[in-house]
Amino acid sequence: MGVLRWRSLLDSQIATGSAQPLSKLDPEILTALRLAVYQLRWLSRIPARAAINESVELVKRARKRSAAPFVNAVLRKLIVGGSQDGAPTQHAISDASAELLAASSAHPQWLVERWIAAYGVDSAFRICQHNQSVPVTAIRLRRSEAEDQLRAEGIDLAPGAFLASARRVEHGDVTKTATFRAGVLVIQDEASQLVATLVGHGAHMLDCCAAPGGKTAALADRNPNAKIAAVELYSHRARLLRKLLSPHDRTPGAGSSNISVVTADARNLPFCQKFDRVLADVPCSGTGTLSRNPEIKWRLKLEDLADLQARQLTILQSAMAQVAPRGRLIYSTCSLETEENEDVIERVLTEDVSFRVVDCLTELDRLRQEGELIFRDISSLTRGPYLRTLPGVHPCDGFFAAILEKI
Repeated sequence: MGVLRWRSLLDSQIATGSAQPLSKLDPEILTALRLAVYQLRWLSRIPARAAINESVELVKRARKRSAAPFVNAVLRKLIVGGSQDGAPTQHAISDASAELLAASSAHPQWLVERWIAAYGVDSAFRICQHNQSVPVTAIRLRRSEAEDQLRAEGIDLAPGAFLASARRVEHGDVTKTATFRAGVLVIQDEASQLVATLVGHGAHMLDCCAAPGGKTAALADRNPNAKIAAVELYSHRARLLRKLLSPHDRTPGAGSSNISVVTADARNLPFCQKFDRVLADVPCSGTGTLSRNPEIKWRLKLEDLADLQARQLTILQSAMAQVAPRGRLIYSTCSLETEENEDVIERVLTEDVSFRVVDCLTELDRLRQEGELIFRDISSLTRGPYLRTLPGVHPCDGFFAAILEKI
């Protein structure tokens, strides 16, 4: 994860000790160098000789034995540079330079430029800083007694930042506990939990892009008597979805929702009935989750956003056709990019005037009055009528949500 987070900065340091351009190096050699430099410059408990030796051995095992002396020589040159954590500082970007912030925080410059333009330099700095840190593990308790059970199993918990049902893991691995295996908690970022809470209550509910199932489980827990259809495109993910949701039906006190997992394409939903609540948590670039998925920033290209937007538009239009009169649709992404968020909503509303936008601030205020939302500064969670969380600015991943109501 460290190598993925800091890849561009690692490469710039490797380049200072390499006589060959990095573009000429075989992937196995470059990967071994990155691993070693991260250990040399970012970690304190690994001896330099061990880091160098392991990377040389990796190159040999990758059948690149002839490159072993080269790797050894490059790394020994870099030892002189000492250690550093590589973290950007506020002073480093006092010039509001996207180039400087991108280089010091190991982000593609085109992404940083967009975030500065959309959210300002201070927020862009916080986003980049957050992306380079290990994110908090947040969980949602499906039963109140789960907290005592986790503590008995050696898990230290702290209250959530947003929701009364959320907890933050301070120490321990919840995945190793019997409580987790029993299905009475879900590992889920708090912004994701908040999106599911915005869906509200209904008798017939649809989750258009359901896997891996965290939001579906949240809908079921908050609507124990609802009939819920959970749609997933890929059969193997649908099987995992059923596995996650199955403990819900056999766990006493967790509710008795009738959840149907349907393998289908959300762009062509196979339902005749209408639903009073629809969630369209669509596939997206994931730029709001880079602390958890740092590989995204090296794979994503600017031109990918247009392709994603086209798919999101099709899914949203399909979902809108399933909403009953006076019903609601919640559209959400874990992207920071306008093309995938506001632009999608504005586009569909110009083509379908039978929907109106519901102000998310009103819904957040209602959730706070009901005791579900415990975050105080709810106005900071909105941008216009939409929910907008920013990693680093808020204690969670970056999420966008819009509430559309069928007139």
